[in-house]
Amino acid sequence: MAEPTILIIGAGTFGTSTAYHLSQRYKDPSRVTTIDRAPSPPEPSAAIDTNRIIRTDYANPLYCDLACEAIHDWFWKLELGEYFHKVGWLMLDEVGSDRADKIRTTLESRGSTQTQDVDLDGLVKRWECLEGTQTKGFEKAYFNPEAGWCEAAAATKSIMDAAVKRGVQRVTASVKELLLDESGKGVRGIRTDDGKEFVADKVILAAGAWTSSLLSPIEDQLNIGEADRIERQVRATGAVSAYYKMSDAEINRIETSRMPVSVYGQVGEVVPPSHKLPYLRYCNGQGTFTNTVSTKSGAKISVPPSDQSQYAVPEGLKQETEEAITSKLMPSFTKAKRPDYWRICWDAVTPTDDWLMCKHPHPSLSNLFLAVGGSFHSYKFLPIAGKFMSNILEDKSNGVEKDKTWRWKEDAVWKNHQGNSALSRELRDLDSRTMGVSARTHSKL
Repeated sequence: MAEPTILIIGAGTFGTSTAYHLSQRYKDPSRVTTIDRAPSPPEPSAAIDTNRIIRTDYANPLYCDLACEAIHDWFWKLELGEYFHKVGWLMLDEVGSDRADKIRTTLESRGSTQTQDVDLDGLVKRWECLEGTQTKGFEKAYFNPEAGWCEAAAATKSIMDAAVKRGVQRVTASVKELLLDESGKGVRGIRTDDGKEFVADKVILAAGAWTSSLLSPIEDQLNIGEADRIERQVRATGAVSAYYKMSDAEINRIETSRMPVSVYGQVGEVVPPSHKLPYLRYCNGQGTFTNTVSTKSGAKISVPPSDQSQYAVPEGLKQETEEAITSKLMPSFTKAKRPDYWRICWDAVTPTDDWLMCKHPHPSLSNLFLAVGGSFHSYKFLPIAGKFMSNILEDKSNGVEKDKTWRWKEDAVWKNHQGNSALSRELRDLDSRTMGVSARTHSKL
């Protein structure tokens, strides 16, 4: 019996990982096709950047276990090892927060005892590059030496190249629409902007922040009610990063100081540069936002703006980022400077920050599968996420806990950290220099 043909829409973290694992499982990997609007690595994706953090530090035992599995591949997998930089992870925790304690308890419960207490008054003595870092409002800190960062764009491309080498088809084209099967039992395939059609037995939607924009027209055709639409499961959400180009002397200072990835509580983080990638990257984790639009049918969906570059960041967001983090964490490297560039990273976020990795529940979409919900924390799982998606395609269980956690949730409710209905900031409103902070902050996991 012939292996089913697979069409993967999206070549970000989940799409690339799935293509890679299917290339290892299939006798004929040419029956697997991955399509994305941009060549690998696809620039609009959350899976590319100068760097991404690789850590095992999770309070949630499920993701801690998964991260411990994944980090082994970052150390040893041929396609990834050269792109991983083991510099460690330093986390500052605010007064009254128990997040760091919960993370360390979870790590210790699985036998990981490598984390170390760090005296806030001794930060600069240990890491000279942190000179001037403001610690007011923080209560404690810890260091995990078994973490670091990776060259994300290069790593993503390496994994996709490995899949293509085994026979996976990689197509560069913009997907215009999903095509329903005339029998009404599934999705036949897709049509691209240039009119070409690609069909498959099974279709995986791994389009990240662009999920609603692709699925909403099909939901209209099938008269799917608001409570059962994809927007109830995931929302396209943006977060801002600032990039400061470092001189060779500054990079030497940072490397001599052995700077770790530094997490500034719930506010954000900064990732070290290298001579190869000379940008000190600050991520504003304090305030995320959405871009809500109305479709022709009147449905409201979240989607990255089609008429605005990811590098066009509102002045209000820039000011917020500078005031919240770049002026307070490692300020000796940013004082009297402006970032060389800014970028909005768009990702698909779920109400619980869990993945949405399952078959679509609607009977007329029985061959449509979802691999989305990275929620700004999932890049580290690039080596292993596709293994679980491949199991789902084969109707195999990933275990009771994973199946339950990653399922389509009929009872999905968007709440913020205070337990109230989440109110999100809109990108269109963020040109103002006086802005409220989003109800959603750092990942809850």
